[in-house]
Amino acid sequence: MDRRKALKNMGLSLGYAVATPTLISLMQSCQEEKAMVWTPDFFSVGEGAAITKLVDIILPKTDTPAASEVQVHLFIDRLANEVMEPEKQDLFKLGMSRFMEEAVRVSGKDKIEDLKTEDLEPVLAEALRNTKEEEVQMFESITNYQEAVSQGKAVTLDDNIARFSFANNLRGLTIWGYSTSEYIGEEVLAYLPVPGQYVACDDVETLTGGKAWSIGISNYE
Repeated sequence: MDRRKALKNMGLSLGYAVATPTLISLMQSCQEEKAMVWTPDFFSVGEGAAITKLVDIILPKTDTPAASEVQVHLFIDRLANEVMEPEKQDLFKLGMSRFMEEAVRVSGKDKIEDLKTEDLEPVLAEALRNTKEEEVQMFESITNYQEAVSQGKAVTLDDNIARFSFANNLRGLTIWGYSTSEYIGEEVLAYLPVPGQYVACDDVETLTGGKAWSIGISNYE
């Protein structure tokens, strides 16, 4: 698939369309830190290194930059630390822990810090290799788990489901952060500075050449 074409036509269908002013500000602050050494806030140093590799597996460098080149890993770390609700943070951490444990086990490495791209890629692929029916069942299990946790019940989440939860969430956040970045917003998606010309009604082909707008409405919860 031509990723440039996919991004141009992405629109709102991903569920991570683009962002409120708070999230735009978050992404802008990540761009400003790109020349600095990154110290994660939400992740450990080892987890942060693995996340950096994972976002580039999801969106590698092609005719557009790799995800880490537009600071998507910083965006995810800061979003998880500053925006996610505590119960979502806990689920993200749980899934990440199970995912990293599996990557360490399968690779035969000693710790997360030793993981390389080739160690993480098959674990990510396996976590996302599910039928639509399986995904529906997994999402139902995740919902039931979160409801039970909110009620103070002692519950567990199957390892495969926990890894899927993390991988699926990371994929969505990676695409969301990527499309929110300054480079993608201005160079790949349709960008109109404010104030701009007001057109009450016209088709997308006429207005943007078929591109999705780089600023939209977020439905992140």
